[in-house]
Amino acid sequence: MPLVKAFAGLRPVAGRAADVVAPPYDVVNEAEARALVAGRPYSFLHVSRPEIDLPPGTDPYAPEVYAKGAENLRRMIADGVLARDPGQCFYVYRLTMGSHVQTGLVGTASVDAYDAGRIKKHEFTRPVKEDDRVRQIEALNAQTGPVFLVYPSDSAVDGELARVAADAPEVDVTARDGVRHELWTVSDAATIARLTAAFDRMPALYVADGHHRSAAASRVCAARRAAAGGHREARSHDHFLAVIFPHDQMQILDYNRLVRDLNGRDEQAFVAAVGAAFDIEPAAQRLRPARSGEFGMYLAGTWYRLTIHPERIPGSDPIGRLDVSLLQDHLLGPILGIGDPRRDERIDFVGGIRGLGELEQRVDAGDWRVAFALFPTTMESLMAVADAGEVMPPKSTWFEPKLADGLVSHVLD
Repeated sequence: MPLVKAFAGLRPVAGRAADVVAPPYDVVNEAEARALVAGRPYSFLHVSRPEIDLPPGTDPYAPEVYAKGAENLRRMIADGVLARDPGQCFYVYRLTMGSHVQTGLVGTASVDAYDAGRIKKHEFTRPVKEDDRVRQIEALNAQTGPVFLVYPSDSAVDGELARVAADAPEVDVTARDGVRHELWTVSDAATIARLTAAFDRMPALYVADGHHRSAAASRVCAARRAAAGGHREARSHDHFLAVIFPHDQMQILDYNRLVRDLNGRDEQAFVAAVGAAFDIEPAAQRLRPARSGEFGMYLAGTWYRLTIHPERIPGSDPIGRLDVSLLQDHLLGPILGIGDPRRDERIDFVGGIRGLGELEQRVDAGDWRVAFALFPTTMESLMAVADAGEVMPPKSTWFEPKLADGLVSHVLD
């Protein structure tokens, strides 16, 4: 079974992509989703966040929500807004955010490879979110939210994608956030065969984002195989919808921290405690770390540069060397008493897309006492953690730009 496989995508017909494409379901809340669909009856949020078409306060995990999503998808097909390609295709997908450009492949990735660890994970999943994605796939009989995968940059694949993207795109849409989405269809059998073979030669792919979607696809596949009596005839549920980018084109932004109090210390005592593991110096302006091991701290209206003492950085531990780990292990945990950042309500996380001004505003408002700006985790660090079979600390990576929902979906047979 191929690691990555072409498929007959369900996608907007010519001229309708702008009516359909929407942000990923998990980056907008219900109120934001309701606002975004105003005047847009074919926005894919009607499929991915169907509670917006039900009374406010509806439980997003209620059976009628999944049923409404399936109804909306059928309506978009019946109205001729979405149609399925007649043959097996790959799709080249380019995202442009300001000066940043990344070009990848839309295909379907092997569930068996995922289960065997050849498609590598780096996050824990939450059962409630897995269950939600399983119910969504089953209700729609389709995978509509692509899993964001990364491959180690490969000249054969990179070259094929660049060659296809040299032509005019079939889809060219700029979303409300300013991100440009372009799509090309690859239906040529020879190109499909070359791309399939190139991916099959790769030792591994990496999940960048979409751990719940990939885990849900694995569960759906297992359930359908069991229902078929264990027969292993190839079926569409053997693969899951994915967008795969080369690792050296990824843009990971900082994922910053806010803490509600100083754990019983006054400011002077807190700064003194921090000095046990970090060099501290005031900064004249907002401090965005320039390298690993450097942190910005905003406290009482002042920015500080924190530089961890070199002897505190583990030599060979791929997790312990991460900036999120260094901050947690030498400051948030021992000094501020944040033992479990996944569950402690005294800490909050702010994606770098919001800027350092967001940290200042929230501290200055008085609800949060101190903020920390981190150097972004590198893709190489993420891959090293995944290769070691380990799990990243919570809120370690913030990928930008985000994929669009609705450009291509994978219908199950």
